[in-house]
Amino acid sequence: MEAVEVACDESGYEGEKLIDTTTDVFAHAAVRLSADTARACLTELRGRIRAPAAQHRAGHLLELPRSVLVWLLGPSSPLFRRAHVYVIDKVYFVLGKLTDLLLADPTTAGLSADRPARALSDQLFAGRPGHDYLVAANRLLCGRHRQDVRGPVETFYRLAGELGGRARAEAFRVRLRDEPSLCVLDPLIPAVVRTVGRWGADGTPVSILHDKVMMPPDGRFSRIGPLLAPPLRLAGLRLTPAEAEPRIQLADILAGTVRKIAQAELRGVGDAELTTLVRPYLDPYSIWGDRRSWALLSA
Repeated sequence: MEAVEVACDESGYEGEKLIDTTTDVFAHAAVRLSADTARACLTELRGRIRAPAAQHRAGHLLELPRSVLVWLLGPSSPLFRRAHVYVIDKVYFVLGKLTDLLLADPTTAGLSADRPARALSDQLFAGRPGHDYLVAANRLLCGRHRQDVRGPVETFYRLAGELGGRARAEAFRVRLRDEPSLCVLDPLIPAVVRTVGRWGADGTPVSILHDKVMMPPDGRFSRIGPLLAPPLRLAGLRLTPAEAEPRIQLADILAGTVRKIAQAELRGVGDAELTTLVRPYLDPYSIWGDRRSWALLSA
């Protein structure tokens, strides 16, 4: 069976640092277009904004006239029904992984068993814990300082009190020290897994073309294969500079645009028209904890 190729890029990525970042949301876009169609779409975009630049990045897009955004996301756009965006509410992702660590398995792609893990997170963490607690939880789960086994555990449990699960947390830190490629917080991993699921649910192999800038350390993408349940198949993952690939440029623009719109809803300052426009792009299996904003984004 011939593989389908999708081009991907992300927005809001800071590796395993999910708390104390400049963004509340991570977004990963995948587009299934020919290079010629993507190039024509970028030409149309530049014509609408009267911009001569060979590459137009997402950071500038929401500063453009509303008519450009409406066209880009609307049904007349080449992206419509040919792209999807997987979003992660960073705080909820950390809390979900913490739930997995204490009660289940934190090494799965998203939240283990997905819906049950979300329910457990809701029970354990009604509302959103304080800043220091979240920072400590992020550090406990993060592999950046993996040689420090005890420090992150001690810091977290000084704040967590009688939460329980300390032995599991200590065993996890030992695993981090002993397995250099082990990573549970990098949002790119569930994003890539879900990209394969979105475009290869019928067993079609999926080949991913990704911006070279996002190359993660420690060969952690080698762990993606075992996370793909049959019939999902990753045919390959090729990295290339965005400036050389119009499809990746479009994925970058889409990821950044959707991230900002979703983040505005999460913060309670959403734009109803733009929120409506991003709904067809949002992956229903995105990791999102705030029910109010998700009801608006996924209606």
